[in-house]
Amino acid sequence: MRIAIVGAGSSGLLLALVLQRQGHRICLFEKAPELRPDGCGILLVRSGVEALAAAGIEGLLEQVLAAGLPVSRFVVRNLRGDLIDSSAAEQEPGQLPSLLIHRRAIVEAMASRFDPALFHPGAGLLSWRQDGDGVEAHFDDGSYWQGDLLIGADGIHSRVAPLLAPLRRLHYLGDRVWRGVVADGEFCRNGEFFVYARGRGVYANVFDLGSDASGTPLTHWGFFQEEPLPASRSEQRRLLKEPLPEAGLAKVPADLAALIRATPAEQQVANWSFDIDPLPSLVAGRVALVGDAGHAMSSSQARGMTAGLEDAVALGQLLGEAGAELGSEGLAEPGSSGLELALARYNAERLPLVHRYQARSREVSARTGRLRRPQRASAPNHGAAGATGAATAAA
Repeated sequence: MRIAIVGAGSSGLLLALVLQRQGHRICLFEKAPELRPDGCGILLVRSGVEALAAAGIEGLLEQVLAAGLPVSRFVVRNLRGDLIDSSAAEQEPGQLPSLLIHRRAIVEAMASRFDPALFHPGAGLLSWRQDGDGVEAHFDDGSYWQGDLLIGADGIHSRVAPLLAPLRRLHYLGDRVWRGVVADGEFCRNGEFFVYARGRGVYANVFDLGSDASGTPLTHWGFFQEEPLPASRSEQRRLLKEPLPEAGLAKVPADLAALIRATPAEQQVANWSFDIDPLPSLVAGRVALVGDAGHAMSSSQARGMTAGLEDAVALGQLLGEAGAELGSEGLAEPGSSGLELALARYNAERLPLVHRYQARSREVSARTGRLRRPQRASAPNHGAAGATGAATAAA
């Protein structure tokens, strides 16, 4: 089958790898001029690691495990630094671990296994349309694609999703969020994950990222500041360029404030926290959504990247079965029955699961310090933001 994937994040890359191995004709489009392995640390929970294993890409799981650090302990402190709770991370013998890992390590491990001839950077989606014969898409670099299946893996600000789900909107969760990675091996170590809480809510988190390729120890931090979302997009963008306010740093222990101040500006990112309401479907005809394009949520349950990886594996396996069925029938061109059945199965399998993830994430976010009910953003599908939450730094 001729398949286009829009978005070269973790879910898009993993799906492209699975489909590439199956022999489908893949085009992976990315609006950025090159692959973007940027970002900070994440907590990739065990089911996300299991999804990487289930993908069956030779060497991928082993490389990711080697680059990450199994989470060993969760530590909760108040804003004075006093210990509130400490508990060991649960892991049964023989199970894969939850990992503390830099997003870059995951993206680069996937990209190294993908055929670069199938990658089309600098191609932002302008529009798509479909009919009974297939799907066509137009991109802002002047390119045009036509084929059997279009997959939106282009994140919370998806260009694919609005035409599939016109009522899809971003919902503001109440935080401006800063995150960073700094060279440090003292603050937390051996797989520790620290949370700094005030009242019911989370103010900051810090976790061990192990060491980089040169042996330099790294620490990730996240800082969450509740505030209204400016109505003006230009003001939203301006505020995201500001350094973390000293008034906010004054509320956390001095050692944490010093860690944040020691982080170079180029190793920090800032965004506004959004999620989306559950969509009625992840599929429309020959178009499907995976990852944040279909179910962006806060990171309060560390399910964002994990859900996208699960989507990629599920859809890839079902399309593999459909391709085998079509091939066995000796069809010169893919018929609709096998593809439609695969997409229907994908939607039936994944939609209730991601709806539960979204409901749980919003419930926990609302309970742990959100001062307001989630607010609707001023416009659909844009604003300088990423899907973030209060309790973890998972993407």
